[in-house]
Amino acid sequence: MYAIVEIAGQQFKVQKDQKVFVHRLSAEAGTKVTFENVLLVEKDGQVTLGAPAIEGAKITAEVLDHVKGDKVIIFKKKRRKGYAVKNGHRQQFTTLKITGIKA
Repeated sequence: MYAIVEIAGQQFKVQKDQKVFVHRLSAEAGTKVTFENVLLVEKDGQVTLGAPAIEGAKITAEVLDHVKGDKVIIFKKKRRKGYAVKNGHRQQFTTLKITGIKA
């Protein structure tokens, strides 16, 4: 059984007991969160498709941790002008463990 759910503006294919990295959520670590914007649910070969979301379907998850992603280097340069700027960025993520899918 799997589902496609929208979390923080992005769509994820999730299954029970799966760990997912999503953009940072405001929930504290250890709390339970539910997502009700379920777009598709597959169970035993039967696919239920929402238009745009499935009524009554929800995904429950537990917030495990807040982490930072790998560093991305941004380097800008204009040749022959003496202009060079180097910046870095680390995206903040939330680790979720999917605890249940209710269709």
